[in-house]
Amino acid sequence: MTVMTRRTVLAALASSPLWMHNAWAQTTSLKISHQFPGGTISEGDFRDRLCRMFAAEVEKRSKGTLKFSIYPGSSLMKTNSQFSAMRKGALDLSLVPLSYAGGEVPEVNIGLMPGLVTTYEQGYSWKNAEVGKELARILAEKGIVVLSWIWQAGGVASRSKPIVEPEDVRGMKVRGGSREMDLILKAAGAAVVTLPSNEIYAAMQTGAMDAALTSSTSLISFRLEEVSKALTTGRGGAYWFMFEPLMMSKAIFDRLSKEQQALLMAVGGELETFARTSAQADDAAVAAVYQKAGAKVVDLNATIVKKWQAIARTTAWTDYREKNANCAKLLALAEKTL
Repeated sequence: MTVMTRRTVLAALASSPLWMHNAWAQTTSLKISHQFPGGTISEGDFRDRLCRMFAAEVEKRSKGTLKFSIYPGSSLMKTNSQFSAMRKGALDLSLVPLSYAGGEVPEVNIGLMPGLVTTYEQGYSWKNAEVGKELARILAEKGIVVLSWIWQAGGVASRSKPIVEPEDVRGMKVRGGSREMDLILKAAGAAVVTLPSNEIYAAMQTGAMDAALTSSTSLISFRLEEVSKALTTGRGGAYWFMFEPLMMSKAIFDRLSKEQQALLMAVGGELETFARTSAQADDAAVAAVYQKAGAKVVDLNATIVKKWQAIARTTAWTDYREKNANCAKLLALAEKTL
C-alpha cells in the first residue's frame, strides 16, 4: 500500500461514525466538584462518600469507559460557580445545594423553601410527583440533569443562645442559605448574612455572624461546634429541608451514549437510599457532637415548626410565587405534597 493510500484510508476511518464510536467508548474522563471536606469511600462527609461511591460503581459497570476525578472542598472551582459552570458545559458534575443558584435561576429556590418540606418522606416523594417532574423539566431547559435526589434536614448553630422561636433571632446576624430563608429571618427581626456553608466557620469565629442555618451533616463536617454555644437540631422536626442533588451538565450528559446515560441515572437513583439513611443518621449524631463540645442542644416541636411555616407562607412563599409562572406552578405542585 502506498503512503498516499494509507493516509486516505486512515482519514476515512477517522471520520467514520464507527471509528468515532470506538474512540468515545475507550475512556471518558469526568470531573465531580463539591464544597464539602474530602474523605474516603467509607469515611467522612456522606456527600463526599456518595460522590466516590457513584464514581466507583459507574466505573465498574461501564468497564472503565467512564472514569471520574473528585474535587472536594471547592478545590476545582469556587462553590458558587459550580452550577453556572455545569450549565455551560465547563464542569461535568457537582453535588451542591440547588438554592445556591437562586440568583441565576429563581425557580431553584424551591429547594430550600421554609415550611414547604417538613419530612424526609415528603421530600423524597417529589422525585416521582408532579412537582419533581416539573422541576426536572425546568432544570433540563437550563442545562442541568439531576442524577441523585438528596434531601437534608437543617439545624441552627449559634454563638450564644439557642434559636427556637422566631423571636429568638431578633437583632442577630444569621445565615439562612437562600433568598427565601433570608426573608423569614428578616421578618422575624434578624440581619441576614449570605455565604456558602464552607465559609460559615470563619464568619462565626470572627463574630461576623451570630448563627447559621445549615444541614446536620455540614454542622458536623465543618466543625461548627468549635465556634458554637448552642444547637437547634432537626431530628425531632424541622421547618426547612435542603435539596442538595448530585447533578450533571446536560451538555456533557447528551454527548454520552444512551447506555452510559442510563447507567448514570440508575446508579444515581440507587444511591438515594444511602443519602437518606446517612442524612437521618447525622440528624441524630449532631446532637452528641455538640453536647460533647459543651453546647446547649434543643429540639423543635410541631407547634414551633408551624409558627415558622406561618411566617414563610406570608413572606417567602408569596415572594417566590410572584417571581414568574414557573415558580407559581412549582409552588402549587409542591403544596399538593404537604
